Amino acid sequence: MWHEYRDLMTKLKGKDRHFDHLFEKHNELDDKVKDAEEGRIHIDDMELKALKKEKLRVKEELGQYLSQLNNSANK
Repeated sequence: MWHEYRDLMTKLKGKDRHFDHLFEKHNELDDKVKDAEEGRIHIDDMELKALKKEKLRVKEELGQYLSQLNNSANK
């Protein structure tokens, strides 16, 4: 995920509150989706679908944020 931004992400961790928030939120959602799919937590299909949509939304927001920062740094 976002291999092209690996160095930037390393620099941002712990120093950029917005990045940290999005990164943590994405990881939390990812864990919940995996837990549901593997039967560790029980949620209905609608809830799982909503979790996946939220995870994708956060992933897209994080990707856009990284892209903006990367573009600003390369100007």
